[in-house]
Amino acid sequence: FSKDSCYLPPLRYPATCTFKGSLESEKQQYIIHGGKTPNNELSDKIYVMSVVCKNNKKVTFRCTEKDLVGDVPEARYGHSIDMVYSRGKSMGVVFGGRSYIPSAQRTTEKWNSVADCLPHIFLVDLEFGCSTSYILPELQDGLSFHVSIARNDTIYILGGHSLANNIRPANLYRIRVDLPLGSPAVNCTVLPGGISVSSAILTQTNSDEFVIVGGYQLENQKRMVCNIISLEGNKIEIREMETPDWTPDIKHSKL
Repeated sequence: FSKDSCYLPPLRYPATCTFKGSLESEKQQYIIHGGKTPNNELSDKIYVMSVVCKNNKKVTFRCTEKDLVGDVPEARYGHSIDMVYSRGKSMGVVFGGRSYIPSAQRTTEKWNSVADCLPHIFLVDLEFGCSTSYILPELQDGLSFHVSIARNDTIYILGGHSLANNIRPANLYRIRVDLPLGSPAVNCTVLPGGISVSSAILTQTNSDEFVIVGGYQLENQKRMVCNIISLEGNKIEIREMETPDWTPDIKHSKL
């Protein structure tokens, strides 16, 4: 890290995304939000990491902490953050996750109990450091450890775990963000064809295709099936792919 970088605490379950700006210096930026510290404290901090020097031997990063005003997302983990692009502008989108129950509701036995965050959509303007929350009628339950896929002005939210109901519903939401000169417009559409999954790994294989690996379909049941997600225009297609030849360690482990 460069000498002018801030301290980046070791976090567990932070939400991360890549920010591709229009300027040369902004081509390699990474947004890190939330997460748990090793002391089980939750973070509401947002960090911006960028590459300042790259040679054959090492890469030097600069890490800066971004202060937010407005509807600041509460400290959380198991959520997602993505970047959307519309009309030449960009916004960060925070959704879901878990947080500690409010201090007024805590008891000695449930001091560190967590609850689903409210199903609000937060738009974060990284340039001006302001955040605004949106309540969408289609999003009724808080979700954590879901899969999120961002493409241009659209985010797809897939699966997730509802702690309140202890279910992994086969959710599939399309969230579209329009960024005109005035106030942003956010709308949500419930789509068919979702899958039940939480804590999965998402990998992008090309500009229009992603692969989902791992995760859980029930509390004690790993998800051994893998899926290919294809995006074309406003359409999303999810299909199963050939199951890998899992090693015995993967087949028989509980995690």
